[in-house]
Amino acid sequence: MKLRRDLLTVAMVVLTGSVFAQDSTAKKSEPTKLKPYSEVITNKAVSSFGLFAVHKVGDKYFLEMPDSLLGRELLFTTRFSKVATGSPAYGGEVVNNINVSFEKAEDNKLYVRANTHVAEVAQNQAIARAVNNSTIDPIIMVMDVKARSKSNDGSVIDITDFIMKDNLVTGFSSEAKKSLRLSAVAADRSYFLSANAYPQNVEIKTVKTFSMGGAAPAPGEPAAPTSPSAGVTMEMSNSIMLLSKTPMNARYADPRVGYFTESFNVFSDAQQKVEVKNFIVRQRLEPKSEDLENYKKGVLVEPRNPIVYYVDPATPKQWRQYIIAGINDWNEAFKEAGFKNAIVGKEWPENDTTMDIDDARWKVVRYFPSSNATAYAQRLYDPRSGEVLQTYIGWSHSNMQSLHDWYFIQAAAADPRGRSVKFSEELMGALIRAEISKQVGYSLGLKTNLAASSSVPTEKLRDKAWVEANGITPSILDYVHYNYVAQPSDKIGTLGMVPRIGAYDKWAIKYGYTYTGISDFEAEKTKVQGWIAKAVNNNPSLRFQAETNINLNDPADPSAQTEDLGDNVVLSSQYSLSNMKLLTANLLQWTKEDMDMYDNAAIAYDNMIDWWGILNRHVFSQVSGVKTSIKSVEQEGDVYTPISKATQKQAVAYLNREVFQTPTWLLNPTVLNKFAKPVKRDKVARFQEEAMYQIMNPNRLYRLYTQAMRYSKDKVYSVDELLTDIRTGVWSELKSPNAVISSNRRGIQKSWIENTCMLIRVSATAPEAGSAANDLSTTDIPAVVRAQATLVMQQCKTAAATSTDPLTQAHLKYAYEKLNKALTGDSKK
Repeated sequence: MKLRRDLLTVAMVVLTGSVFAQDSTAKKSEPTKLKPYSEVITNKAVSSFGLFAVHKVGDKYFLEMPDSLLGRELLFTTRFSKVATGSPAYGGEVVNNINVSFEKAEDNKLYVRANTHVAEVAQNQAIARAVNNSTIDPIIMVMDVKARSKSNDGSVIDITDFIMKDNLVTGFSSEAKKSLRLSAVAADRSYFLSANAYPQNVEIKTVKTFSMGGAAPAPGEPAAPTSPSAGVTMEMSNSIMLLSKTPMNARYADPRVGYFTESFNVFSDAQQKVEVKNFIVRQRLEPKSEDLENYKKGVLVEPRNPIVYYVDPATPKQWRQYIIAGINDWNEAFKEAGFKNAIVGKEWPENDTTMDIDDARWKVVRYFPSSNATAYAQRLYDPRSGEVLQTYIGWSHSNMQSLHDWYFIQAAAADPRGRSVKFSEELMGALIRAEISKQVGYSLGLKTNLAASSSVPTEKLRDKAWVEANGITPSILDYVHYNYVAQPSDKIGTLGMVPRIGAYDKWAIKYGYTYTGISDFEAEKTKVQGWIAKAVNNNPSLRFQAETNINLNDPADPSAQTEDLGDNVVLSSQYSLSNMKLLTANLLQWTKEDMDMYDNAAIAYDNMIDWWGILNRHVFSQVSGVKTSIKSVEQEGDVYTPISKATQKQAVAYLNREVFQTPTWLLNPTVLNKFAKPVKRDKVARFQEEAMYQIMNPNRLYRLYTQAMRYSKDKVYSVDELLTDIRTGVWSELKSPNAVISSNRRGIQKSWIENTCMLIRVSATAPEAGSAANDLSTTDIPAVVRAQATLVMQQCKTAAATSTDPLTQAHLKYAYEKLNKALTGDSKK
């Protein structure tokens, strides 16, 4: 999560508000009259000393702001500590954060500024004046100084209302309030719990009751907390954390290594264009000064401050060891960066009263009692350097069900341990360990690498020795669950079924966490780019590709998709189908549970159909696909290369064989009659139609056309070849006299007709000005489509004349008439 972008909105809101709020009748606020320190902080004060001194006097809370910290940047974070029944949020989750600083104002007041960090300029540059005049940070609050500190080196401010009332710093964001349907704080039912100061932070806890407000959530949106109309009570935690005076050295963000990033503009007099400083988000890891020489020699050393994650004491005890193992697994990767024992997983010290789980300093794997499967990593970082200041991992109880379901669908055929509704503790623990390890990677700053698994030869995923030694993907950050290629005869164990930290992850940690000691950003940039040139060249397992397209059915790079596995996804999908056929045949037995009303089988079957749809997407997305390999000018080879023609033809053959032909194994009445009443069109037919639409999509045809203009014929799957292959597969019955066309096949053929008619319509004329649609009218696509439609129309007319099956004959006549109307421009009749 960034600490900067939302502040730009804050700045604009404040600026706009100040413009429209100005009024000739506006009065300047009265100066605050200072009181003696002893009258404000009396001898009855209960005090805590640390970053700031915090005092409780009666029902008021005061904070002493040292003059030395004026202008220093502070991270204010608001978290839920305890939530109301039914809340879509959980204890430990961040609900607001903002980066601010305090500064002196006239009349015994302090300004609170939001720090935006949008530009950098050396102050000895002439352009610095223009930058400074264009990037002033907004003042978002004004606070009265009640007294000077006892030693006259700080200001005493009353933070009671500052903490308890809604504001941009310590309250909710408007989006969070809206999602929870909360309105104003009810002051009479809200109160302070505690305020404790530590050397680098202050932690404050409150109880707040909110009145209900806003419209009821729309279908599909999270529900609001269950509560009487009187309101909702939450326990909140506010953290004030001091950012380092000198930021950690920022490391250049190279797009060939997947990290979350931050950036701002850099200005200088010598420029001829504005430069952008891009740097990665990471945690701070440095060798001890006494170990620096050994570190430079390549000797593994322990870091000055290891990265420590605690396991929430709310976590069931049987799973804690696996969570800790998932955390500690990253130590192998950190060895590549020169560190040993760099990361440590620990159980929360429940008997240590000096530690509070809501203290923002601690990194915690939080365990949420959610009925929804949730796993994520939160990162709050210093916008000046990318240093992660606070992080936690959210993990819900229902993740176990999600992991079970994925493993059952993808791996039960190959692993007998997965053939039940409840896994052994050992198997479930292995699944938890892998998922926690992935989330730790995100909290370290790493991004999802969708390209990783495409470097693994598909056949090696069936090689027990190879896959158990190397893993199913080079990255735990790939969006892949389990080895669905492995077959029952392969006898592959957990190491070859469940993902783990791999070669790419180790390389990414080396890139992001190796200590250089170089403080100059540009100098270090040159050094780390040299690492990339040496490591990435000719090593496909280190290729990185981020999530680049929210349309899963049409990925920008078909070699980088969610859940794809192996370097030949068509073959991988075929292997998975073999497993699914075994799964379907045994579905009732493997989901059997005492007193179950076939609910387990129904859920598993629905999951299986969804998985079949994902496999279809892996396959049809290969057609017109272009692989992207991010390169610098020093690297050989092209950045963009088309998916091979052979692979694309293989994909269409798969669709004709496994999707457009009736998948009878999915429609077994012995299974379906136990839990599915035939009252609506089944999901299988809908996914078949989706695959037909996707493979004949105008955008896909247009991409094939444009590729033909760039690449040689032997590399390109032409539009005519694609549509011919689809036509001959979908209308294969027309080759046999008096063939009877089944109901499912008639549906597929009608889908082909509808998509063909659509293509005839959209390719007839150019799209309207401003439309995002591609102009097919100036390509060969209209002619090819009409030729294919004409051929099918003529074949249907011939076949209908000799057909002896009434439904088949009626269907063929329908097809002829529909296509004839489309071709003659009478499709609306």
